[in-house]
Amino acid sequence: MSWEHWSTRYPITPRASSAACCPWPASPDLPGARRAARAASRGATVLDVCCSYGINAALLNHRVTLEELYDRYTSPRIVRLTTAELIESDRKFFAERRRPDAVPVIGLDISAPAVAYGLAAGLLDMGFVENLETDAPSPELYRATRGTRLITLTGGASFLSARTFRPLLEGRWEPPWVAAFVLRTVSYRDIADGLAPLGLTTERDTSRTYPQRRFTDADEQRYAVAAVAAAGEDPRGKETEGLFHTALHLTRPAAQATARPLPALLRDR
Repeated sequence: MSWEHWSTRYPITPRASSAACCPWPASPDLPGARRAARAASRGATVLDVCCSYGINAALLNHRVTLEELYDRYTSPRIVRLTTAELIESDRKFFAERRRPDAVPVIGLDISAPAVAYGLAAGLLDMGFVENLETDAPSPELYRATRGTRLITLTGGASFLSARTFRPLLEGRWEPPWVAAFVLRTVSYRDIADGLAPLGLTTERDTSRTYPQRRFTDADEQRYAVAAVAAAGEDPRGKETEGLFHTALHLTRPAAQATARPLPALLRDR
């Protein structure tokens, strides 16, 4: 749905606070991540699953870093704004930083206020509030995503399954790629295995990890360090330093992965 439709059906929360407008969980804002996204989208539409307030779209389509967004949304000037004032400020802020090669982004989330804000701020071109874990895509979502070339996920792998992705990929002559940034505390294997019968293979970027967010407390850090170690990964210098880290998983047709493996894709773009 466009913002014109949303504005009359879903009211935005009384105050879209600075904390809420920042990514939750935070999106990796790194050159390699943006290169992978742009290579996969190939100038066509991106579907951002668990899009929240549209921060992935902000980072993909605008000359702005995640650190700059944190500084913006925690500044006293921005915190004092009403929701309407913040929307107007964000529309101007992002319009001034729009990349000339920006691609359309469709947002999908179960939070109506978050999607509504992303639309109002001009970050999302279309938005849908649907839970594909429990229901089939609406006809509107299915039609809107027929031209999608890339599906992104930066915060929901721990509670999603292949059920969310399969109806968006099945029956496609050329299925979109799925770029997922997955916490090292959880496994992506179930999703990857669930998509394999569609002729899709999943590669993991083993050259680096992508910082996500700081731990909320010592208990969360202890859990993360233990979970990463139990998965056979090394938490030293990453989770031990106070940050969740993610790994990039790229799912796409097997022939494309063979022709151009993920390391080459990240290096060349």
